[in-house]
Amino acid sequence: MTTHSDEYGRHNLFEDSGFHEPVDANTDYDSSLSEPEDRLAYEEDRPASVWHGGLDFGLLILRVVLGGVVGAHGLQKVFGLFGGPGMAEFTRILGDQGYVHQTTILSWVGGITEIAAGGLLILGLFTPAAAAALLAVIANAVYLQYLDHPGFFLDNGAGYEFHAVLGGIALALLFTGPGRISVDVNTPWRRRPVPFAFVGFVLAAGVTVALIMLFR
Repeated sequence: MTTHSDEYGRHNLFEDSGFHEPVDANTDYDSSLSEPEDRLAYEEDRPASVWHGGLDFGLLILRVVLGGVVGAHGLQKVFGLFGGPGMAEFTRILGDQGYVHQTTILSWVGGITEIAAGGLLILGLFTPAAAAALLAVIANAVYLQYLDHPGFFLDNGAGYEFHAVLGGIALALLFTGPGRISVDVNTPWRRRPVPFAFVGFVLAAGVTVALIMLFR
């Protein structure tokens, strides 16, 4: 048995040994799959029912945690559930935080956005839009919390570390997509989430800036 070096300098011990890997005659082998980008394209063409181990379940957990937590805050604001302030008190709080224009409408939009986007995120439906909406809401909350309490760590309600964690989850889900355990399983934004993520990120940043500049 002789050895040969291939173009990368690796020794091939089976060149003259007559050993060959069995090849299915019905399989159309594409040699271009050796390139990383082609392998990624091949991954995207796999059936939607094929899981990636614990990845899809982990993304489901993140979606449920973020959507559930923010959605519950929305229920507090709109309906006064879970000991929440209710819409009238929430509107007053926005006024105390420096919002002076259309505070009632802004209160309703903020609360409904948290409920609707949280529910969509749990279902994994229109995930880029839901994640971007929550990212805008959370970014605005981080800004307000920073103005009131510049410290990062939680201390008797001060600090914005809790909001930062929620915002990080929203940003991560924006770029990863919802995973296969979702209503979005067969959508383009589940298979190729990055382009939609950049659009969602820009929109979330624009909404955050607009809220700060126009309503305060």
